[in-house]
Amino acid sequence: MLKVIATTIATLVALSLSPLPGGAGIHASGANENLMPGKVHSDAATKREATRLQPQTAMPAPSPSAPQPPQPQEQSPLKIPLVNPKIVVSKSTRQLSLYSDGRLVRAYRIALGANPVDDKLKQGDRATPEGDFYVCVKNARSNFYLSLGLSYPNVEDAERGLRDKLITRAERDAIVSAIKNRRCPPWDTALGGEIFIHGGGTEDDWTWGCAALDNPDIKELFDAVPIGTSVRIER
Repeated sequence: MLKVIATTIATLVALSLSPLPGGAGIHASGANENLMPGKVHSDAATKREATRLQPQTAMPAPSPSAPQPPQPQEQSPLKIPLVNPKIVVSKSTRQLSLYSDGRLVRAYRIALGANPVDDKLKQGDRATPEGDFYVCVKNARSNFYLSLGLSYPNVEDAERGLRDKLITRAERDAIVSAIKNRRCPPWDTALGGEIFIHGGGTEDDWTWGCAALDNPDIKELFDAVPIGTSVRIER
């Protein structure tokens, strides 16, 4: 009897150490222990994280004689106050250029609305508007760090909105009056509003029509430009 029991125990031990059918085995490292049973992982949903977690191939050390790429140099502080400051936003190049007295003094990378190509036509289209505007308000308590409010919709937008029956004559007149007096126009019409230059990052086109900068860049821009600064947004 004891011999039978010993033989049975030996057989069970041998089976526990054998590979599972199909080549699957037990991972002693526990590398998959954080995966929930039965959970399907979408490649689309985790593409960025998966790319970040992939092992990076080590690059060979450069030869001492090989030319080295130029190292970025720290920019000198802006000379404030700027002289007749002007902001130009290029949607196609994702760049905001800052001018003082007609001279380019800064170029910042930007992100746009989730609909980055089209001109803004109405509320909710997530497009960044094109045309001539000005900074009509500065918000130091923005949800996106700091922000500069723009005078969208402008007169051209108001005339288009009236023609296309998106807004009433009274709404058109209120927008035109605000622009004439260099105030913020109404932001609650079907044309949309609350278009800002703000912080929050430039990794993707993610805003609802605003232009987003990295936080250190919007801090410098926010401190440099006053209310009334001209802003041109180009395709």
